[in-house]
Amino acid sequence: MLSYRHAFHAGNHADILKHFVLTLCLEHMNAKDKPWLLLDTHAGAGLYAIDSEQAKKTGEYLDGIARLWNRIDLPAPMKPYMDALQACSGGLKLRRYPGSPWLAAHFAREIDTLRFCELHSTDFALLRREFRDTGRRIKVEQHDGFEAMKAALPPPSRRGLVLIDPSYEIKSDYPRVVAALKDGLKRFATGTYLAWLPFLPTIEARALPEKLKKLPADWLYASLSVRGPATKGHGMHGSAMFVVNPPWTLKAALEESLPWLANVLALDEKAGWMVESSNTAAAKPRDD
Repeated sequence: MLSYRHAFHAGNHADILKHFVLTLCLEHMNAKDKPWLLLDTHAGAGLYAIDSEQAKKTGEYLDGIARLWNRIDLPAPMKPYMDALQACSGGLKLRRYPGSPWLAAHFAREIDTLRFCELHSTDFALLRREFRDTGRRIKVEQHDGFEAMKAALPPPSRRGLVLIDPSYEIKSDYPRVVAALKDGLKRFATGTYLAWLPFLPTIEARALPEKLKKLPADWLYASLSVRGPATKGHGMHGSAMFVVNPPWTLKAALEESLPWLANVLALDEKAGWMVESSNTAAAKPRDD
Protein backbone atom coordinates (compact mmCIF):
# COMPACT_ATOMS: atom_id res chain seq x y z
CA MET A 1 0.00 0.00 0.00
CA LEU A 2 1.37 3.40 -0.98
CA SER A 3 0.68 6.09 1.61
CA TYR A 4 3.67 8.43 1.42
CA ARG A 5 2.91 11.95 0.15
CA HIS A 6 5.86 14.29 -0.31
CA ALA A 7 3.62 17.36 -0.03
CA PHE A 8 3.97 17.10 3.76
CA HIS A 9 7.78 17.41 3.52
CA ALA A 10 8.39 19.65 0.50
CA GLY A 11 11.12 22.23 1.01
CA ASN A 12 12.68 20.62 4.08
CA HIS A 13 16.42 20.16 4.69
CA ALA A 14 16.48 16.86 2.79
CA ASP A 15 14.91 18.45 -0.28
CA ILE A 16 17.50 21.22 -0.21
CA LEU A 17 20.42 18.78 -0.25
CA LYS A 18 18.81 16.50 -2.84
CA HIS A 19 17.77 19.25 -5.23
CA PHE A 20 20.98 21.24 -4.85
CA VAL A 21 23.02 18.17 -5.85
CA LEU A 22 20.58 17.45 -8.69
CA THR A 23 20.91 21.01 -9.97
CA LEU A 24 24.71 20.82 -9.95
CA CYS A 25 24.60 17.58 -11.94
CA LEU A 26 22.09 18.94 -14.47
CA GLU A 27 24.22 22.02 -15.04
CA HIS A 28 27.20 19.77 -15.68
CA MET A 29 25.20 17.75 -18.21
CA ASN A 30 24.36 20.97 -20.03
CA ALA A 31 28.02 21.87 -20.43
CA LYS A 32 28.08 19.76 -23.60
CA ASP A 33 25.74 20.25 -26.54
CA LYS A 34 24.86 16.56 -26.65
CA PRO A 35 21.41 15.32 -25.48
CA TRP A 36 20.88 13.51 -22.22
CA LEU A 37 18.18 11.45 -20.50
CA LEU A 38 16.96 11.99 -16.95
CA LEU A 39 15.01 9.17 -15.30
CA ASP A 40 13.28 10.06 -12.00
CA THR A 41 12.25 6.78 -10.34
CA HIS A 42 10.05 8.28 -7.60
CA ALA A 43 8.90 11.58 -9.07
CA GLY A 44 6.10 12.62 -6.71
CA ALA A 45 3.66 15.34 -7.73
CA GLY A 46 6.27 17.54 -9.41
CA LEU A 47 5.33 20.82 -7.74
CA TYR A 48 4.11 21.77 -4.25
CA ALA A 49 2.25 24.76 -2.85
CA ILE A 50 3.86 26.06 0.32
CA ASP A 51 0.47 27.25 1.60
CA SER A 52 -1.18 23.86 1.06
CA GLU A 53 -2.89 22.07 3.93
CA GLN A 54 -0.22 19.35 3.87
CA ALA A 55 2.75 21.75 3.97
CA LYS A 56 1.21 23.84 6.75
CA LYS A 57 0.42 20.75 8.81
CA THR A 58 4.09 19.81 9.25
CA GLY A 59 5.72 23.19 8.61
CA GLU A 60 8.96 21.49 7.66
CA TYR A 61 9.70 24.11 5.01
CA LEU A 62 9.97 26.77 7.75
CA ASP A 63 13.22 25.19 8.98
CA GLY A 64 14.21 24.40 5.41
CA ILE A 65 13.83 26.56 2.33
CA ALA A 66 12.26 29.46 4.26
CA ARG A 67 15.59 29.93 6.07
CA LEU A 68 17.41 30.32 2.76
CA TRP A 69 14.86 32.38 0.88
CA ASN A 70 16.01 35.93 1.63
CA ARG A 71 19.69 35.24 2.26
CA ILE A 72 22.12 37.42 0.35
CA ASP A 73 25.24 35.48 1.36
CA LEU A 74 24.65 32.35 -0.70
CA PRO A 75 27.74 30.39 -1.74
CA ALA A 76 28.26 30.83 -5.49
CA PRO A 77 27.48 27.18 -6.39
CA MET A 78 23.99 27.54 -4.86
CA LYS A 79 22.89 30.45 -7.06
CA PRO A 80 21.45 28.41 -9.97
CA TYR A 81 19.42 26.32 -7.51
CA MET A 82 17.99 29.38 -5.75
CA ASP A 83 17.38 31.16 -9.06
CA ALA A 84 15.32 28.14 -10.18
CA LEU A 85 13.32 28.23 -6.95
CA GLN A 86 12.51 31.90 -7.42
CA ALA A 87 11.44 31.20 -10.99
CA CYS A 88 9.17 28.47 -9.68
CA SER A 89 7.54 30.81 -7.17
CA GLY A 90 7.23 33.54 -9.78
CA GLY A 91 8.92 36.27 -7.80
CA LEU A 92 10.39 37.23 -4.47
CA LYS A 93 7.71 35.60 -2.28
CA LEU A 94 8.00 31.91 -1.42
CA ARG A 95 4.80 30.39 -2.85
CA ARG A 96 5.78 27.05 -4.36
CA TYR A 97 8.52 24.51 -3.97
CA PRO A 98 9.55 22.45 -7.02
CA GLY A 99 9.96 18.73 -6.96
CA SER A 100 12.73 17.06 -8.93
CA PRO A 101 10.59 16.79 -12.11
CA TRP A 102 10.01 20.55 -12.21
CA LEU A 103 13.72 21.23 -11.68
CA ALA A 104 14.69 18.71 -14.36
CA ALA A 105 12.30 20.32 -16.84
CA HIS A 106 13.60 23.77 -15.90
CA PHE A 107 17.20 22.87 -16.73
CA ALA A 108 16.48 20.55 -19.66
CA ARG A 109 16.93 21.73 -23.23
CA GLU A 110 14.81 20.86 -26.25
CA ILE A 111 17.23 18.08 -27.18
CA ASP A 112 17.00 16.35 -23.79
CA THR A 113 14.56 13.64 -22.67
CA LEU A 114 12.84 13.34 -19.29
CA ARG A 115 11.10 10.28 -17.89
CA PHE A 116 9.14 10.56 -14.63
CA CYS A 117 7.79 7.52 -12.76
CA GLU A 118 5.29 7.68 -9.88
CA LEU A 119 3.10 4.89 -8.48
CA HIS A 120 0.90 6.81 -6.03
CA SER A 121 -2.38 7.42 -7.87
CA THR A 122 -3.00 10.92 -6.49
CA ASP A 123 0.53 12.17 -7.06
CA PHE A 124 0.65 10.55 -10.49
CA ALA A 125 -2.49 12.46 -11.51
CA LEU A 126 -0.96 15.73 -10.29
CA LEU A 127 2.32 14.97 -12.05
CA ARG A 128 0.59 14.15 -15.31
CA ARG A 129 -1.43 17.36 -15.11
CA GLU A 130 1.72 19.41 -14.48
CA PHE A 131 3.35 18.05 -17.65
CA ARG A 132 0.30 17.48 -19.84
CA ASP A 133 1.35 19.89 -22.61
CA THR A 134 5.08 19.20 -22.81
CA GLY A 135 5.17 17.00 -25.89
CA ARG A 136 7.01 13.77 -26.48
CA ARG A 137 10.31 14.67 -24.82
CA ILE A 138 8.71 14.36 -21.33
CA LYS A 139 7.16 11.01 -20.45
CA VAL A 140 5.06 10.59 -17.29
CA GLU A 141 4.34 7.02 -16.22
CA GLN A 142 2.48 5.31 -13.39
CA HIS A 143 5.20 2.72 -13.20
CA ASP A 144 7.68 1.17 -10.77
CA GLY A 145 10.76 3.34 -11.20
CA PHE A 146 13.17 0.55 -10.30
CA GLU A 147 11.73 -1.57 -13.10
CA ALA A 148 11.76 1.40 -15.50
CA MET A 149 15.54 1.59 -15.17
CA LYS A 150 15.87 -1.77 -16.90
CA ALA A 151 14.03 -0.59 -20.00
CA ALA A 152 15.44 2.95 -20.09
CA LEU A 153 19.15 2.14 -19.81
CA PRO A 154 21.31 2.72 -21.68
CA PRO A 155 19.81 5.79 -23.39
CA PRO A 156 20.42 6.22 -27.14
CA SER A 157 22.54 9.30 -26.47
CA ARG A 158 24.76 7.38 -24.03
CA ARG A 159 24.46 10.35 -21.68
CA GLY A 160 22.12 10.07 -18.74
CA LEU A 161 21.28 10.74 -15.12
CA VAL A 162 19.09 8.60 -12.86
CA LEU A 163 17.58 9.98 -9.64
CA ILE A 164 16.55 7.29 -7.14
CA ASP A 165 14.48 8.75 -4.33
CA PRO A 166 12.17 6.24 -2.61
CA SER A 167 10.35 7.09 0.62
CA TYR A 168 11.96 4.14 2.46
CA GLU A 169 8.55 3.53 4.06
CA ILE A 170 9.05 -0.17 3.49
CA LYS A 171 12.25 -2.05 4.33
CA SER A 172 12.47 -3.55 0.85
CA ASP A 173 13.37 -0.09 -0.54
CA TYR A 174 16.86 -0.39 0.97
CA PRO A 175 18.00 -3.54 -0.86
CA ARG A 176 16.17 -2.43 -4.01
CA VAL A 177 18.28 0.74 -4.16
CA VAL A 178 21.48 -1.32 -3.99
CA ALA A 179 20.19 -3.83 -6.56
CA ALA A 180 19.00 -1.08 -8.92
CA LEU A 181 22.40 0.62 -8.89
CA LYS A 182 24.24 -2.65 -9.48
CA ASP A 183 21.97 -3.50 -12.39
CA GLY A 184 22.08 0.04 -13.75
CA LEU A 185 25.87 0.00 -13.84
CA LYS A 186 25.83 -3.27 -15.78
CA ARG A 187 23.51 -1.76 -18.37
CA PHE A 188 24.97 1.75 -18.44
CA ALA A 189 28.38 1.88 -16.77
CA THR A 190 29.07 5.54 -17.60
CA GLY A 191 25.75 6.95 -16.39
CA THR A 192 25.44 9.26 -13.40
CA TYR A 193 23.25 7.88 -10.61
CA LEU A 194 21.94 9.91 -7.66
CA ALA A 195 20.49 8.07 -4.67
CA TRP A 196 18.96 9.91 -1.72
CA LEU A 197 19.53 8.32 1.70
CA PRO A 198 17.66 9.23 4.93
CA PHE A 199 19.32 9.45 8.34
CA LEU A 200 17.00 7.36 10.51
CA PRO A 201 17.63 5.33 13.68
CA THR A 202 17.18 2.00 11.92
CA ILE A 203 19.59 -0.78 11.05
CA GLU A 204 18.72 -0.55 7.36
CA ALA A 205 19.36 3.20 7.12
CA ARG A 206 22.69 2.98 8.93
CA ALA A 207 23.90 0.08 6.78
CA LEU A 208 22.93 1.46 3.38
CA PRO A 209 25.82 3.92 2.80
CA GLU A 210 28.48 1.28 3.42
CA LYS A 211 26.77 -1.13 1.05
CA LEU A 212 26.71 1.51 -1.67
CA LYS A 213 30.37 2.36 -1.18
CA LYS A 214 31.23 -1.18 -2.28
CA LEU A 215 29.83 -0.61 -5.76
CA PRO A 216 32.43 -1.07 -8.55
CA ALA A 217 32.41 2.56 -9.68
CA ASP A 218 33.56 6.04 -8.71
CA TRP A 219 31.27 7.56 -6.11
CA LEU A 220 30.72 10.67 -4.00
CA TYR A 221 28.88 10.73 -0.68
CA ALA A 222 27.60 14.05 0.70
CA SER A 223 25.62 14.40 3.91
CA LEU A 224 23.84 17.19 5.75
CA SER A 225 22.57 16.88 9.33
CA VAL A 226 20.51 19.63 10.96
CA ARG A 227 20.52 18.19 14.48
CA GLY A 228 21.70 15.23 16.50
CA PRO A 229 19.90 11.89 16.27
CA ALA A 230 16.64 11.69 18.20
CA THR A 231 16.77 9.74 21.45
CA LYS A 232 13.08 8.85 21.10
CA GLY A 233 10.96 8.23 18.05
CA HIS A 234 12.08 7.88 14.44
CA GLY A 235 12.58 11.44 13.24
CA MET A 236 14.95 12.15 10.36
CA HIS A 237 17.85 14.33 11.55
CA GLY A 238 19.61 14.57 8.20
CA SER A 239 20.15 12.89 4.87
CA ALA A 240 22.77 12.14 2.25
CA MET A 241 23.21 11.95 -1.49
CA PHE A 242 25.20 9.09 -2.95
CA VAL A 243 26.37 9.91 -6.48
CA VAL A 244 27.82 7.26 -8.77
CA ASN A 245 30.07 8.60 -11.55
CA PRO A 246 29.86 12.14 -10.14
CA PRO A 247 30.70 15.21 -12.22
CA TRP A 248 34.29 16.26 -11.58
CA THR A 249 33.07 19.67 -10.40
CA LEU A 250 30.67 18.30 -7.77
CA LYS A 251 33.01 17.71 -4.84
CA ALA A 252 34.45 21.24 -4.77
CA ALA A 253 30.99 22.82 -5.10
CA LEU A 254 29.68 20.81 -2.15
CA GLU A 255 32.72 21.47 0.01
CA GLU A 256 32.18 25.18 -0.57
CA SER A 257 28.44 25.14 0.12
CA LEU A 258 27.67 22.48 2.75
CA PRO A 259 29.39 24.27 5.68
CA TRP A 260 27.18 27.31 5.01
CA LEU A 261 24.06 25.16 4.71
CA ALA A 262 24.83 23.30 7.94
CA ASN A 263 25.13 26.60 9.81
CA VAL A 264 22.00 28.17 8.34
CA LEU A 265 19.80 25.08 8.78
CA ALA A 266 21.18 23.95 12.16
CA LEU A 267 18.60 23.08 14.82
CA ASP A 268 21.18 22.26 17.47
CA GLU A 269 24.93 22.14 18.01
CA LYS A 270 25.21 18.67 16.44
CA ALA A 271 24.35 19.83 12.94
CA GLY A 272 27.10 19.00 10.46
CA TRP A 273 28.14 17.90 7.03
CA MET A 274 30.46 15.51 5.23
CA VAL A 275 31.86 14.95 1.77
CA GLU A 276 33.63 11.72 0.84
CA SER A 277 34.61 10.21 -2.47
CA SER A 278 35.99 6.89 -3.64
CA ASN A 279 39.24 8.64 -4.55
CA THR A 280 39.91 10.78 -1.50
CA ALA A 281 37.59 9.88 1.37
CA ALA A 282 37.75 12.51 4.08
CA ALA A 283 35.22 13.58 6.66
CA LYS A 284 34.55 17.29 6.98
CA PRO A 285 33.40 18.70 10.34
CA ARG A 286 30.99 21.55 10.75
CA ASP A 287 32.69 24.85 10.04
CA ASP A 288 31.59 27.58 12.43
